[in-house]
Amino acid sequence: MIRKRIKGLLVLCIIGLLILTGRLIQIQLVQTETFSKHNVNLLEESVKQRTQELVIDNGRGNFLDRNGELLTHKKVSVLVLFPFLKNMEWDVEAVASISGISEYSLKNALEDANKPFAYGEPQPIELTPSQMEKINKLEIPGVFAIEKKFERSEILAEQLIGLTGENVEELKKRYPNKELSEKTLLGVSGLEESFDEFLLPEGKSKLVYHVDGDGAPLFGINVKYVDPANPFYPVNIKTTIDKSLQQKSEELVDQHAIKKGGLVLLDIESNSVLASVSRPSINKSDPYSGSGITNRMLKQEIMGSIFKTVVAAAAIDNSLDDPTRLFNCSKKINGEPELKYNYGMLSFTDSFARSCNRTFGELAKELQKIDKNMLEDYAEKLSLTGTVGWQGEVYHTENFKQLVDEDKGRVFLTEEAKKDQNYAAMSGIGQHEVRATPLAVANMMATIARGGKKEMVRTASKIEYKNGTTMVTFDNKPLSGDTISPYTTMKLQKLLREVVVNPNGTGKWFQDLPYEVAGKSGTAETGKYENDKQLHNKWFAGYFPYQNPKYALVAVNLDVLDTEGGVNLLFADMVKMLYEYDKGLQ
Repeated sequence: MIRKRIKGLLVLCIIGLLILTGRLIQIQLVQTETFSKHNVNLLEESVKQRTQELVIDNGRGNFLDRNGELLTHKKVSVLVLFPFLKNMEWDVEAVASISGISEYSLKNALEDANKPFAYGEPQPIELTPSQMEKINKLEIPGVFAIEKKFERSEILAEQLIGLTGENVEELKKRYPNKELSEKTLLGVSGLEESFDEFLLPEGKSKLVYHVDGDGAPLFGINVKYVDPANPFYPVNIKTTIDKSLQQKSEELVDQHAIKKGGLVLLDIESNSVLASVSRPSINKSDPYSGSGITNRMLKQEIMGSIFKTVVAAAAIDNSLDDPTRLFNCSKKINGEPELKYNYGMLSFTDSFARSCNRTFGELAKELQKIDKNMLEDYAEKLSLTGTVGWQGEVYHTENFKQLVDEDKGRVFLTEEAKKDQNYAAMSGIGQHEVRATPLAVANMMATIARGGKKEMVRTASKIEYKNGTTMVTFDNKPLSGDTISPYTTMKLQKLLREVVVNPNGTGKWFQDLPYEVAGKSGTAETGKYENDKQLHNKWFAGYFPYQNPKYALVAVNLDVLDTEGGVNLLFADMVKMLYEYDKGLQ
């Protein structure tokens, strides 16, 4: 009996030892980098317990403007100090003399330090190349002059670039076959989300030294530089944004007090976004609260009279633009007297210049009788109803999209609405269910300026490896679908110019600008109210210079009272700024 008990205990001990051995093998050999369901990197964690480190670069890829300048981060030459310096003699006088920082300040900064730091963080003092060279020549252990990557306090084009965050569940869902730390940053909006897979870090660049339990140097005071040592990663996303133009655009949007809305500026030749401003701004203390994270330039909005450009194109192709025909612009689209905008009898051209609702309501109804799909077809020809951002095959991704947040536009929601004369009339002036994004409207203007050639809008031109070589190029691509004819395009160009040169045109304010402007205004009722007063969306969309088009620009102010919140002054100031920029005056 006793012998059986001893054997049983022995078996249990052996089983226990085997389980313990298996567990140790799992921890020490098998799952050293992905232990447990949380994918804990045991090697990293064990190193953390006996090291202190300063991360120089988190390893995530960067966004550059079209000239190669960093957009979201900046690299700053800083003085790095390690905490063990406070317990040893070192040449603080020499470092102070070179850096211009007092000996007292250096010693005081070290006093409470328990980990390495860049002097002056979060606003580090920047060293010159000469200062860096002299400090490093001193070869003082624990004193380094290095280039460190910092996130900018104010990020340009913040909604377009997007945000990153930590999300373990989303990380596993998005990359089930990748071994990634739980602390890996993921793109959660904008280009950060679109290009996330390319931007994932290979590892961090950091300065490391070993410590004992009390934080004292364990193996002397040698500091090691740790780097993924991959010459190709992290990659850089070269955007089409012009940093200087983006900065000036944001200043002008804020100067004109745009609380909800913004602008989008396209380079017509390359059909690329040069600047994109969306307001409200992102709340820095709580980025995911409120609507600041939303890129208004990619969201469908009620566009009002901008849509008359589509109706005009259809009318031209269907010979409804007879110059001798006059429209009664003393009446509203429902036949009631027009008291506020009583323009009398106007021709097709003057109706477009003065934005007569009656004319385009009547034309929309006539077009609907010819073909109930007419308005939708021409909206599609002018790229208002689909998405316009660049998409295509990139490596293993068949339908890679640069703009994952982009909405589609629309004209009608139901088949019944297409057949209704009243709905047709309302749609003809850009009301009812007509919607388009500011980006799509800008692309429509660029399409007309190019003679009817439809192209996808690029926000990034290429992905570059760390060493500067090209990984992926995003070439210009045509948008699918039918286009308007060169003849119709020429007629639209003249109509858009007439809006400005006509003494009574809605764009007459732009007659004296340094660049000749062609464009269309829009004021749309939103169905929203403030203190029982109707709110409006106010637009101006156009291109310039008229003879040799270079820029397409849309400015929009959303949910404002009819008596305030115009965008003409913002549009005009943008034209002046771009003229001065092109002439080298800024």
